[in-house]
Amino acid sequence: MEQTLQQAASINKVLAKRPLIISGPCSAETEEQILATASQLAATGKVDILRAGIWKPRTRPGSFEGVGTKGLPWLQKAKELTGLPVAVEVATGKQVEDALHFGVDVLWIGARTTVNPFSVQDVADALKGVDVPVLIKNPINPDLELWIGAAERVAKAGIKNIGLIHRGFSSYGNTEYRNAPMWHLAIEMKRRFPEMIMINDPSHICGRRDILQEVAQKAIDLDFDGLIIESHIDPDNAWSDAKQQITPEVLGSMMDTMIWRKEDIISEELHIQMDKMRAQINQLDDELLQLLGQRMKVADKIGQYKKDNNITILQTNRWNAILERAFVKGGQLGLSQEFITKYFDAVHMESINHQNKIMNS
Repeated sequence: MEQTLQQAASINKVLAKRPLIISGPCSAETEEQILATASQLAATGKVDILRAGIWKPRTRPGSFEGVGTKGLPWLQKAKELTGLPVAVEVATGKQVEDALHFGVDVLWIGARTTVNPFSVQDVADALKGVDVPVLIKNPINPDLELWIGAAERVAKAGIKNIGLIHRGFSSYGNTEYRNAPMWHLAIEMKRRFPEMIMINDPSHICGRRDILQEVAQKAIDLDFDGLIIESHIDPDNAWSDAKQQITPEVLGSMMDTMIWRKEDIISEELHIQMDKMRAQINQLDDELLQLLGQRMKVADKIGQYKKDNNITILQTNRWNAILERAFVKGGQLGLSQEFITKYFDAVHMESINHQNKIMNS
């Protein structure tokens, strides 16, 4: 038990490092591949935890689904060789037991598991009585409640050290990314659970190497606690997710060129200037809310007029005209069409809700 407590204290110390960098191949393929990749990653001096996929849930049968339990001793050897702790994804109670039996230091629950409460509960049940850090990836679909529910189930199992991994979400019509970042959802989780570390997974968000650093930098700029990046000694010939993996050498160079920002700095002058600008923001926000309240009062009057004259609430031509006018004016003010659309959609729905109450009162 004493050794277990020492191991727990050691890995918790590693997880407290900022920025925390986790890296390794998408899949463990052979012992030689794991040991070579681990050695090269350790040599960069940039990696804190080694990762490798042992069990790989795939969308369709017939794809490479991981080497299974036989790959766990390879990770043991990589840990002994480099002195770095190791992490793997688990999706069942049996996988939890096997991973812990072979000394895996950190477990993570993947996006395909997080989306299924039954699977999360199976993992949570296997974690009872164990002191091991668990990282939880966001569910495939953009549903905060599933993400929160997974964290709650793991916490109820007695796990104290729980972290979150933002790997993006499936999105219809999304073409730029493999998984749309939907940064606002990760930021909301970070706001609700500030005590949990938040790791960004640019590999799964991007699905390709050319925009990897751009997404990783944005995560760091948003004060994420670290990154989990897939690295392989021969990415082009990887057995899974070849396009999104980079070599250990490229990873080292990427870490050197990242701009590591701080959430705060000890400077009285800086804080004075920031407080002034934040006061301006607060004042402008108050004025915006006052204007929105006035706008809704006008919407209420329109709703009453529509009710009195049997006119439908939604009038598509009018809505299109509002958007077109907003795009022109917003563009002149340096606002993007994406922002204008989201903002006016929210305002429009609130206006419809107001009018609907009047229509049915």
